[in-house]
Amino acid sequence: MKKTLTYFMAASIWACTPAPQEQTITSVPMDELAERYVKTVLQLGQYDSDIVDAYYGPESWKPTTAPSDTLPANSLLKELQTITQELAKQDTAGLSQLEKRRVLMLQKQVLATKTKLQMMQGEKYSFDEEANLLYDAQPPQQPLSYYDGLLQQIDSELPGKGNVAERWNTYRKQFEIPKQKLDTVFQAAITEARKRTLAHYKLPANENFTVEYVTDKPWSGYNYFKGNGYSLIQINTDFPINIERAIDLACHEGYPGHHVFNVLLEQELVNERGWKEFSVYPLFSPQSLIAEGSANYGIQVAFPAQERLQFEKEVLFPLAGLNPKEADRYYALLEKIGKLNFAGNEAARLYLDGKITRDQAADMLVKYNFYEKDKALQRTRFMDRYRSYVINYNLGQELVRQHIERNGGTSGNPEKRWELFRELLSNPNTASML
Repeated sequence: MKKTLTYFMAASIWACTPAPQEQTITSVPMDELAERYVKTVLQLGQYDSDIVDAYYGPESWKPTTAPSDTLPANSLLKELQTITQELAKQDTAGLSQLEKRRVLMLQKQVLATKTKLQMMQGEKYSFDEEANLLYDAQPPQQPLSYYDGLLQQIDSELPGKGNVAERWNTYRKQFEIPKQKLDTVFQAAITEARKRTLAHYKLPANENFTVEYVTDKPWSGYNYFKGNGYSLIQINTDFPINIERAIDLACHEGYPGHHVFNVLLEQELVNERGWKEFSVYPLFSPQSLIAEGSANYGIQVAFPAQERLQFEKEVLFPLAGLNPKEADRYYALLEKIGKLNFAGNEAARLYLDGKITRDQAADMLVKYNFYEKDKALQRTRFMDRYRSYVINYNLGQELVRQHIERNGGTSGNPEKRWELFRELLSNPNTASML
């Protein structure tokens, strides 16, 4: 850098002095940081198979050596800290709003990766701390008395004798899909969900999926996105599947849920913009709250309440061999029971914070979410494995709903809702950014 001369007069004497040199802060380009981040996540994923939910970036970025016997925590943490520091140096003044969101989201994704690494090293966080660090969200908390009040309302509307959970599980058995008809019903649901989505969104011509039915899993459904527009959707058949779950799973795992979310990210951020950080999906990250929340909210985007009920009564009930005469009452009860959903978060919070036992957590799920005991225990296995991830489904759905409705995507303006939903799916977003 050239020195400049500054002239000034003091006591009638001319003098000259060099001006202080300017300090220029240089930052590593975003694309380089993205590559370093992706490689770090992939390396960390060698030590926990749940960390990398999807990867469809360059093959050459994958680890070339087998994982060592010991997690190289210090070197990985150092690299993540360096990426964090370099992201803080980014000059965002001249960036577009979308590019600014890119920087901000990568900062939050890196923080989540650091947190997960520290947890793998034995660091302990409370349920709420963990949810904030991993998913950029603050879980709401309600006293159990709030849910007791909702139970009383449902109690007055259920037929039969016994506690609410027992009566509900007895009542809903008439809506179970016979196992031999499950694929027929699910294929009809996902075909309709796809048709409705394609009426609003232009997806790549090569997008497609495969459905598999599996057992012995801690979840009810899972989407494994493989890249190039392709997903493997697995449905867990450990327990009976009720008729409403056909559309729930078809939308959540497929259209316009996880499959569409990943297809749009791949198409618009990875392929068109070259933002390679989106080629890896770390499960324990803010991206998951948007993924799960949008997948749940997408159900009502594709199937508004009355349209859904009509389609189910006219198409899915007959395919399953079920009588639709009780459908209206059943779905009205389902809507009220849905308000109890957050009680499951309270069970997870108390259980993971060590305040109640596994059996007590299962009992809470039986009481407030009407799980049968064996399925409630299966749900605690999910809590063991995925911990505060449980917030992403209901809190995520609520934050996505509020965002879209606040911007005009109400039930009275379905076209606007589809438009805003697509924007949400195909742009960098986290809970706090909504």
